[in-house]
Amino acid sequence: MTTLNPADTSTWLPLEGLAPGFDANKAPHSTALSGQTITVVDARGTRISHRFADTTVTWDYHPGAEDPTEATTDTDDYEAFEVDDDLYFVQFHHDYLPNEAVSLVVDLRHGRALAVISVILPAPEQGRTRVQHVFAPSVIEGAAVTGAEPAPTTTLIGRRVEWVYSEEHAYEHVYLSERWYSWQCLAGPERGLADTDENSVWEVRPGIYIFAWREKVIPCASVTIADHRDVNAIRSHGVLFGLDESGEVPTHFTFGAHGRLLSTTHHAAGLEPALFGAL
Repeated sequence: MTTLNPADTSTWLPLEGLAPGFDANKAPHSTALSGQTITVVDARGTRISHRFADTTVTWDYHPGAEDPTEATTDTDDYEAFEVDDDLYFVQFHHDYLPNEAVSLVVDLRHGRALAVISVILPAPEQGRTRVQHVFAPSVIEGAAVTGAEPAPTTTLIGRRVEWVYSEEHAYEHVYLSERWYSWQCLAGPERGLADTDENSVWEVRPGIYIFAWREKVIPCASVTIADHRDVNAIRSHGVLFGLDESGEVPTHFTFGAHGRLLSTTHHAAGLEPALFGAL
């Protein structure tokens, strides 16, 4: 195995270099949504209808009054993963707009949804990661809406979690604050590499979180949904999206992981990172 130089980020693997075997612990694709039409409506009045077949989703985008996005429709391949009863993580990469990918959380029990749009910026911008995330909570049209709306949370701050993606790939995450987390590769082609990157955490159900991170060295980002209700048997489903080694071709692949809580850091009163707020 080639040894990477942690101090020379130019030697770090491109996004596609991580992909082989990284999806070994991915859950099977669920066809539970096949035959259903699910329309989500956000606070701007934007309506997006999704008509699911077994492996494709046809969607119609109707912008609300405060949404500058043009109305459009298209059909994309998708993958869906069952996270909990009546809770699905749906992932698709736009064909008509290859610099965008959609992670859609569909909560049929509570009539709610959360879309996370991953967007590759046209060019690098000072102080911003190349891939950005947009979060859009919404309700499912025609459904009884109950429970809390998906929202940012500080619950994970202080936790250190070990994640195993395959027999060859393992990482640990340390959740530092609302904005930052640190990662270290424990096994796999990036073994020995570590960094601190931007993250966002949203709670979608008690103990179930969207964890999204944006890397600054490699032009990529990830959206995962993780069930932390049993800290000794955490389960996640996710996607990596960004640019290949050429810096021109979008790369998109899904994965899954099994995790366990290693430790939790407790700070002295008044020094808790949760009090910092997202900058």
